[in-house]
Amino acid sequence: MPDQTGTIQVLGSFDDLRSREVRFLQEAARLGAVDVSLLSDEAVARITGSPPAFPEDERRYVLEAIRFVSSVRLVEGPTAGLEYLTVPDSDLTGFPGPEGEEMPAGSGGRRKAIVTGCYDWLHSGHVRFFEEVAELADLYVTVGSDRNIRFLKGEGHPLFPEEERRYMVGSIRHVKKAVVATGWGWLDAEPEIDLLQPDIYAVNEDGDRPEKREFCEARGIEYRVLRRLPRAGLPARRSTDFRGF
Repeated sequence: MPDQTGTIQVLGSFDDLRSREVRFLQEAARLGAVDVSLLSDEAVARITGSPPAFPEDERRYVLEAIRFVSSVRLVEGPTAGLEYLTVPDSDLTGFPGPEGEEMPAGSGGRRKAIVTGCYDWLHSGHVRFFEEVAELADLYVTVGSDRNIRFLKGEGHPLFPEEERRYMVGSIRHVKKAVVATGWGWLDAEPEIDLLQPDIYAVNEDGDRPEKREFCEARGIEYRVLRRLPRAGLPARRSTDFRGF
């Protein structure tokens, strides 16, 4: 329940944030502003008997990027005097817009940027990439479909289904809208790009490919290649390290 200020108090480690925890935060946010009390590394180790997989600064950075979270504060243990609320499990549909909603067409207003990718295991490196691109323009993200990711990367990919990956990307406050790409191959977002008419197509160093560059040149789209640099003080992250392949 909300406290006397109308704020929803949430306590946890939020280690390796996944869709179930994000959905919990979304449901909590329907009741009021969500204030997360984040357990410190020391508190997690004391309570669980082992350190968290991700350090407190990284966990805080990712939590603060979730659009359903209003504030995050580090705590050393459970906070007394809180009422506890259980949020039931629910599906991942309905965010950030009605299912089937397309990219906005045309131009006008603030500049638009698009990024593409699998985003199979969302981590702080992805958040930083979105943050950097969003500083350039309104950010739209196309997430590769399950079928196309399997074609490009082989069996076993992706680990998480397309709707779950879209949901996780769309939960990041730097993202204006996230959709599943409807095209094929390394330029699977071509239909969405033709509809959105972005000013910028941004990729990181791993995603830089000649066909993408040529595609942008032919359409007069600015092509930006960003270095894979983590947020200051945080470790570098790659989805491959988490998947193990």
